[in-house]
Amino acid sequence: MKGSKTITQMSVRERQDILAAVADALETSAKEAMIEGNPSFAANSENLALTIRGSVYGLANNDLKAAEILLQQAMTLIEQFRFRDPHRPETLTLH
Repeated sequence: MKGSKTITQMSVRERQDILAAVADALETSAKEAMIEGNPSFAANSENLALTIRGSVYGLANNDLKAAEILLQQAMTLIEQFRFRDPHRPETLTLH
C-alpha cells in the first residue's frame, strides 16, 4: 500500500471491505466481552457491528459521512475494549 487513503479516496469496494473488517473486529470484541463477563460492552459492540453490516451498501456508495462517523465510533469502541487493562494479552480485535 502506498499510503493511507481517506474514505472519500477509497473505491466503493475498498469502503465495503473496510466496513466489513471493522464489523468483524466488533463481533470479535463482543465475543471476548461476553467471555469476560461484560454483557453491556458485548451488546454495544454487536449492535454497532449489525448496524454497519446492515447498512454497508448505502454507507459505501452514498453516505460517506455516516460511514466515517460509524467507523470512528467502532474504532473508539474497539480501542476502549482493547486498552481497558494494560496487562491484558493482545487479542485479535485489531489487525
